[in-house]
Amino acid sequence: MYARLTTYEGTPVPADRNVAATNQAALDQARQIPGFQGVYYLIDRERGKALTLTLWEDEEAMRASEERADAIRRESAERDAMTVVSVERYEVGMAHLES
Repeated sequence: MYARLTTYEGTPVPADRNVAATNQAALDQARQIPGFQGVYYLIDRERGKALTLTLWEDEEAMRASEERADAIRRESAERDAMTVVSVERYEVGMAHLES
């Protein structure tokens, strides 16, 4: 499994803003990309900083998704008045999620 970590910065995000709802369109688009395995959206509301961690079946799928993922990032950043600070790629060395 591989992961792409994107860092965003912007202005503080109000506590009453439903970030899951505003990011649903981006999720729907990502789910259509072959090899997509999941996503985490992490946010520090006070600092106006956010991270997305997308998970991919393998490195080939992650690399093949670059163009579409870049468009989704730009759309999301513009919608949320944020700037994309960095995009990093990693191999997932271990994964575990309690259910």
